[in-house]
Amino acid sequence: MSADSRPRVLAVTNQKGGVGKTTTTINLGAALAAQGQKVVLIDIDPQGNASTGLGIDREDRQPSTYDVLAEGELVQNALKETSQPGLTIVPATQDLSAIDMTLAAERDRLTRLRNSLVKAELDADIVLIDCPPSLNILTLNALVAADGVLVPLQCEFFALEGISQLLSTVSDIRKSVNTKLITQGIVLTMYDQRNNLTGDVEADVRQTLGDLVFKTVIPRNVRLSEAPSFGLPVQLYDPRSSGSLAYAALSKELTNRIAT
Repeated sequence: MSADSRPRVLAVTNQKGGVGKTTTTINLGAALAAQGQKVVLIDIDPQGNASTGLGIDREDRQPSTYDVLAEGELVQNALKETSQPGLTIVPATQDLSAIDMTLAAERDRLTRLRNSLVKAELDADIVLIDCPPSLNILTLNALVAADGVLVPLQCEFFALEGISQLLSTVSDIRKSVNTKLITQGIVLTMYDQRNNLTGDVEADVRQTLGDLVFKTVIPRNVRLSEAPSFGLPVQLYDPRSSGSLAYAALSKELTNRIAT
């Protein structure tokens, strides 16, 4: 997927919670893997929901992303297999909630993840980083390490509030420590075509952000909500569901966008 031997690194982020960020990371990763891509998911959210959603038990999360960031553990040593062939994950633990204090005095505190990925010899086409719902040191590490930013955006009245701050942060990082960073795209989530507000929000977002917005939208879907409790991506839980089909379409659109 990338022009060279490096995997394409994408930070999946939105400082607003409840927008489908982790759902997108898990199911986009699984859909890409189902299409034959080798995908590594890095969970840097202290809640560890991506790890849980892919069936990684809490007692089986060592080494974790905390060890990678704070202790210099090799990324490849922390990889765990998932139920989806081709998709592996570096799991997160609650230790990450103290990472700000752990790294506060370190001069390389914003480049820890990038340095770890540069050293890692990953057999991967793409790396997806599931960020916490805030612009903290973990999210900044992801943005410094990434080639692109993928932003899930919920179809609700205040959808665009706060996204300007995120895009401004992306711009600041591009000007300072990561000149290659781009906004890979905005994906509309929790789409309900029966709701007139959803259509209004979509029109507003597309008018404001233009081609940054993926054509594919992710619907509200019960199967998407149920799948994490079984430790499965929706592609394995219910491959014929509307949520599964939507993420399959999104993965193809993303692949095409990266290739151009």
